[in-house]
Amino acid sequence: MQHFQLNLGTVRRSGQGLDNHLDTHGRASLTIGDLAHRTGVPISTLRSWERRYGFPQPHRQPGGHRRYSEADVEAVLDVLARRRGGLSLAAAVHRAEVPQARTGSVFADLRRQYPLLRPQVLSRRTLVSMSHAIEDECAARAADPVLFGGFQRERFLRASYDRWRELARTARSAVVLADFPHGAAPAPPTRGVPVEVALPPESPLNREWLVVCDAADLPACLVAVERPGQGAEGTRERTFEAVWSVDPQVVRDASRIAGALADELRPGWRDADLPDQPDPPGASEDLYRATLLFDRMVAYIDAAR
Repeated sequence: MQHFQLNLGTVRRSGQGLDNHLDTHGRASLTIGDLAHRTGVPISTLRSWERRYGFPQPHRQPGGHRRYSEADVEAVLDVLARRRGGLSLAAAVHRAEVPQARTGSVFADLRRQYPLLRPQVLSRRTLVSMSHAIEDECAARAADPVLFGGFQRERFLRASYDRWRELARTARSAVVLADFPHGAAPAPPTRGVPVEVALPPESPLNREWLVVCDAADLPACLVAVERPGQGAEGTRERTFEAVWSVDPQVVRDASRIAGALADELRPGWRDADLPDQPDPPGASEDLYRATLLFDRMVAYIDAAR
């Protein structure tokens, strides 16, 4: 397998400061050096991928020089994300070459991108405790976070609305998703007030539990899906399959997935000062080991309830 040194701090989704070239049709076209700079993947590795997998496939100029598009940048970044999620290089390249439509589910899309996230079956009470821990830590420490909360039902949100209004007061943006009534125009986004996104009846998010705190100094996410066959009105004994992470990259992707779904369900909710953020650095091996220990602890605590 090809090995390479990757500084994830160099990965960016915008091309500011780069010398772009134009092809004969006037479209932006990047050199292999530009592609390497935009993705953090060395030129030698990009050439090796092309030899072994035919990826990324460049446009060849008459003189034989390689040129790449913005789509190639996104495809290479997608491969890197899937590699971080545990896929082999060959599998990551294959999936990047065959675009997959979003499912409408944060849980499904996050697990597809990070297959090594291990779901655990947890009770509603345990999820409430974990959610409150993330929310309280976010309120105490996170600087200017972007927050997403998925509550399934509006009545579930009302029990936590005071908490989320306090979170929204110091957040860049706080979005809550639930089965709000359709028809009436939602209030315009206001700083310090949660942005309400109504879920249509067919949305997979009607079965999902979601808390995402996307902050540089406190990344954390908890995403869960209700197990089928538990009845529509039950609350106390409900169980969920849940994944969570404090890996900055996983949290950033959970935030992007939730944000894209909010864009579809409520266009224009984003504040003008809420641009897409560059990828953060990856988690350390120590953090990964601590997460495995925490997974086991949570499973024991939940089983003892």
